[in-house]
Amino acid sequence: MQRMIMDERPDNSDARFYRDNGTEINPELVSKPSLCVTCRKDSDPNEEILCTLTRADQEGEVKFICHGYEPVKKY
Repeated sequence: MQRMIMDERPDNSDARFYRDNGTEINPELVSKPSLCVTCRKDSDPNEEILCTLTRADQEGEVKFICHGYEPVKKY
């Protein structure tokens, strides 16, 4: 697991994310696993940063694991 650093902004606007080696993470280029599409938090702007960092941390892994996953309720 890599440690990632977030450049703090009070309102999260223009927040920037960096890997340990200093390279910037572009959230728009981080792929979204299929598990995320079925998660209740996928459309929640308050979860966007955590979800982006979770996805970026696991890029290149065979299996994606998210401990914050909550399935969308079906009615």
